[in-house]
Amino acid sequence: MLIMIKPSADEAQVAAIKSFVEDLGLRAIESQIRKQLAIAAIGDQDVAPNGLIESLPGVEHVLPIHKPYKLASREFHPDNRVVSVRHIPIGGDAIQVIAGPCSVETPEQMLAAAAGAMTAGASLLRGGAFKPRTSPYSFQGMEEEGLKYLADAARPHGMPVVTELMDPRDIDLFFKYGVDVIQIGTRNMQNFRLLKEVGQLQVPVILKRGLSATIKEWLMAAEYIAAQGNLNIILAERGVRSFESAYRNMLDVSAIPYLKRETHLPVIVDPSHAGGAAWMVPALSLAAIAAGADGLMIECHPNPAQAWSDGEQALTPQELHALTRQVAAVAQASGRTYGQSLIDLPKAS
Repeated sequence: MLIMIKPSADEAQVAAIKSFVEDLGLRAIESQIRKQLAIAAIGDQDVAPNGLIESLPGVEHVLPIHKPYKLASREFHPDNRVVSVRHIPIGGDAIQVIAGPCSVETPEQMLAAAAGAMTAGASLLRGGAFKPRTSPYSFQGMEEEGLKYLADAARPHGMPVVTELMDPRDIDLFFKYGVDVIQIGTRNMQNFRLLKEVGQLQVPVILKRGLSATIKEWLMAAEYIAAQGNLNIILAERGVRSFESAYRNMLDVSAIPYLKRETHLPVIVDPSHAGGAAWMVPALSLAAIAAGADGLMIECHPNPAQAWSDGEQALTPQELHALTRQVAAVAQASGRTYGQSLIDLPKAS
């Protein structure tokens, strides 16, 4: 339920309301609803006798939250949420691009990838240090060494770092190397223990959609994170498994406007894993932005032909450079802006 607080309520009354809610065994989370303070009481609503909360000093009225994903729903937070990654807003009027290779390989590769991504117009640097692979014999990532390469490459450009967390035992390593955004990958979308662990952090989390997950299942996974107190969640559509074998996955463009109506959380799209081929990435990227996505996560490698994983779906920095200008044009046509100013960036060579 949402407990709407009277504008005239003082701090002591608000604290007493929260304390009362928590004494009932419910979780009390503050929110702003159209500039009015509200407290979301999350848990078994049957423990609150009818009319009791409404009678508390400072309470204006109580509203039910009908959606099963309470904190992720627009009933809880009607306005679009903006997740800030250092100085970069994700979910506002500016489109952001996250770019970098599928896997962290060598210091030289990451330095070139970071420079190429920044020059091409990306605002955040991605790279996989821990890699979940279908085959146990495939490259699994450089692990801690990879985190160091990633951080060292991003630092000179002031780019925030995005990388995937697979095991909660590695959280301390992520903090050690200054990871700015934790990615929960497709295969771990319903790893509820992992979701609870990142929910206890105040670190932005990119939650990728599962291979065959419904939107409800996806939002309920986000709810696991939010229920622990972390609302800095970014949803990432990356294509779902279908009967079609001509391309890697089916990008669910329809999910973008549906999510924008259903949830306040930012929505980004990973066109690289959807199409599985570099030549498909530009068209899928532009479709995603036209449909209302808040940003893109694109695989970019300084030399895709020599990539240790997923080179066939990675753009070169020059190709990313050309794409970001198209993205900026679509953003402008839809009344939005591109996150990084492209005017003064060097031209692609």
